[in-house]
Amino acid sequence: MYEQIFDPVGNSLGLSTLFAVLPLLTIFVLLGVVRMKAQWAGLIALAVALVVAVAVYGMPVGQALSSAGEGAAFGIFPIMWIVVTAIWIYNMTVTTGHFDVLRRSFGTVSSDQRIQAIIIAFCFGGLMEALAGFGTPVAISAVMLIALGFSPMKAATVALVANTAPVAFGAIAVPITTLAKITGLPVHELASTVGRQTPILALFVPLVLVLLVDGRRGIRQCWLPAVIAGMVFAVLQFVSSNYLSVELTDIIASLGAAGALVILVRFWQPAEELAVERLSEGDMKDRITTASASAHAVETGRSDGNRTSVTTGSAGATGDAGADDEPPQDSRSTVLKAYSPYLIIIAVFSIAQISAVKTLLGAGTVKFAWPGLDIVTPDGKPPSSVTFAFGWLSAAGTLLLISGLITMAVLGLKPGAAVRAFGATLNQLKWAILTVAAVLALAYVMNFSGQTITIGQWIAGTGSFFAFLSPVLGWLGVAVTGSDTSSNALFGTLQVAAAQKAGLSEVLLAAANSSGGVLGKMISPQNLAIAAAATAMPGKEGDLFRKVIGWSLAFLLVMCVLVYLQSTPVLSWMLP
Repeated sequence: MYEQIFDPVGNSLGLSTLFAVLPLLTIFVLLGVVRMKAQWAGLIALAVALVVAVAVYGMPVGQALSSAGEGAAFGIFPIMWIVVTAIWIYNMTVTTGHFDVLRRSFGTVSSDQRIQAIIIAFCFGGLMEALAGFGTPVAISAVMLIALGFSPMKAATVALVANTAPVAFGAIAVPITTLAKITGLPVHELASTVGRQTPILALFVPLVLVLLVDGRRGIRQCWLPAVIAGMVFAVLQFVSSNYLSVELTDIIASLGAAGALVILVRFWQPAEELAVERLSEGDMKDRITTASASAHAVETGRSDGNRTSVTTGSAGATGDAGADDEPPQDSRSTVLKAYSPYLIIIAVFSIAQISAVKTLLGAGTVKFAWPGLDIVTPDGKPPSSVTFAFGWLSAAGTLLLISGLITMAVLGLKPGAAVRAFGATLNQLKWAILTVAAVLALAYVMNFSGQTITIGQWIAGTGSFFAFLSPVLGWLGVAVTGSDTSSNALFGTLQVAAAQKAGLSEVLLAAANSSGGVLGKMISPQNLAIAAAATAMPGKEGDLFRKVIGWSLAFLLVMCVLVYLQSTPVLSWMLP
C-alpha cells in the first residue's frame, strides 16, 4: 500500500514544492521555450513525474507506472473517443460538400463586414469549436473572413479573439468532463459554475470584434447586432450548461446566436454598410482546403506554421472567371441537410437524457479498480480515481458515433466512404491522441503520488486572494499547451487542493481554471501558428501576439475579478 505524502522533503512544504513542480516546469519549458512537439514534451514530462514520484515521494515503481497507465487509458477513452467521433462527423460534412453549404449559409447573412465578423468568427466559429475543436475554428473562420474581403491580419486577429467564450464547452464539453474526472467533482456542478462565468465573456466578445473591424464607428453603427449576438449566446450557454445538456452547450448557443442575427438583419441594417468585393467561390473553397491542411500540419507537429501554400492576394480579388465565380444557390432542402448533423446530435443527446433511456445506457457501464493500484490518502481512504468507469454505451463518444451513423444516411454517404473518413480522422488525430494520453498520464502520476496536492497547499498560502489568482493558472496552462483540456488535467486537482487549504469552494476554483483557460487560447503558440499558416502570414506570429495579448489580459482581469467576487458574499449568489 502507498499512503500519499505531501511534504516528503524534510517535512518542508516549500522544498517539497520545488520537486513537485519539476514535471510542470519541464512541459512548459519544452513547449514554450524549446518549442518541442507536444507529444514528445508530454512524454518527457511524464518521465520526470515518474522519477519524482518514485525517488522523492517514495511511490512504488509498479504503482507509479500503473497510475500513468490509467491516466493514458482515460485520455483515450472517453476523452479522445469523443474528439475522434466528433471530428469524424465534421469530416463527413466536408466529404459530402455539405460543409460548404453550411459555410455559404452563414456567409450570406449580411454583406456588412462588422456583422460578418460576428456571424462567421463568433457564431460559426463557436459551432466549429463545438464539434471539431483544436485549431479548426480559427483556421477556417479566418480564411472565410479573408474571402469576404478582410485583410489577412485583421481576419486572423478577429478569429483568435472570437475563439474564447466557446472553448470551455468545446469538442462536446471535453474540457469539463476531463476536469470532473481529474478532480472527482460532479460534472453538472462544474458545468453550471463555468456556465455562470464564460457567458460574461460572451456578452463582450462580439463588441470587441466590431471594434477590431471598424473602430469606434463600428461600435456606434453596429452595437445592436453585437449586443444581441452576445446576449443570446450568453443566455443559451447558461441555460444549456445548467439545465439542458453540458455536451450540447456550444451547439445550442452558437445556432441560437446565429438565428437571432438572421432575424435581426431582416428588419434592421446599419446606417452605412462596410463592405468590399468578396473572393470567388472557387478561391474560397481552395483556400479553406489549404488552410485546414496547414492547421492540421501545425497541430500534428509536421509544420511550424512558417510555410504554407495559401495565397491571399489582395482583399477583394475575384479570382479566375468561371463557373465557380458565383456561389451556387442552395435549395432549402440542401441547407437543411447541411444543418442536419447538428440537429441530429441535439436529438440523440436529448433522447439520451430521458430517464428510461439513460438507465438503459448506464447499464452498459463497467466499473473496476484499476489493476496495480493500492493507494490511500492520509485519511486512510482510497482516491476516487482508482476506480475506472468504462461507460462504453453511455459515453458521449458513443452517442456521437450513433449520431454519425444517422448523419451518414441523411447526407447520403456510402458506408465505405464513411469508414474511410473515420480512418482519415484517426490518422489526422494520431499525434493528438498520443499527446492527450501523455498529459493525462502525467496528471494521474502527479495526483496519485501527491505532487499536485503539494503544489496546491503551497499556493494556498495566499489565502482567500487565491480566488483572484485561480483563473491565471488556467490561462497559463492553455497559453503554453494550447488546450483547455490539457490545462484542466494539469491544474484541476491543484485548484481543488488549494481551495481546500484556503477554505474556498472547490467547484468554484476548479471551474475558474477552465474559464480562465479559454483566454489563453488566443495567445498560445500553437493557435498563433495555425492562424498565421491559415492566412499565409509566415513569421507573423509575433505581430499577431501583439494584436491579441492586450485583449487576452483584459478579459483575464475581468475573469479574475469575477471569480474573486464569486468567492465572497458580493457575487456568491451567482453560483449554483
